[in-house]
Amino acid sequence: MKNSAKSPNWQIVSEIELSYKTKVKAADRPKITSSLAAYNIALQLWNQNTLEYFEEFKILLLNNSNKVLGAYEVSSGGITGTVVDIRIIFTAALKSNATGIIMIHNHPSGTLIASQADIAITQKVKEAGKLLEIALLDHLIITPESYFSFADDGAL
Repeated sequence: MKNSAKSPNWQIVSEIELSYKTKVKAADRPKITSSLAAYNIALQLWNQNTLEYFEEFKILLLNNSNKVLGAYEVSSGGITGTVVDIRIIFTAALKSNATGIIMIHNHPSGTLIASQADIAITQKVKEAGKLLEIALLDHLIITPESYFSFADDGAL
């Protein structure tokens, strides 16, 4: 086998860099103490002009003290759904060194009933998180007036 260091092809391999840059001091990070606290933060993350227009899926990334490290928009879709790739969720979680995740998505229809797709993605993320030791703490479905919490409902 040839020594790869002598081959010119070693220079065309992409370099991967892992970094997390915060602009918020640890003491200033909001702490999630309830589903209501997560909902209130979610409302600040959403564009109020699109909350009832199309579906978006975001995550809150939390540290071991349940303080918010950041938020990430996983996907944006249509009127009745959006595609969620769990690899993107865990890429953001690993990159930010999160130990917990809260998933949040809106239902433009205004209904707070979880669909089969909502239930399925919740279970997939929960199981994948166990392997990586990143807990799925909650999954919220939000509307401008209210929210549904999988954790509060005992569905986690």
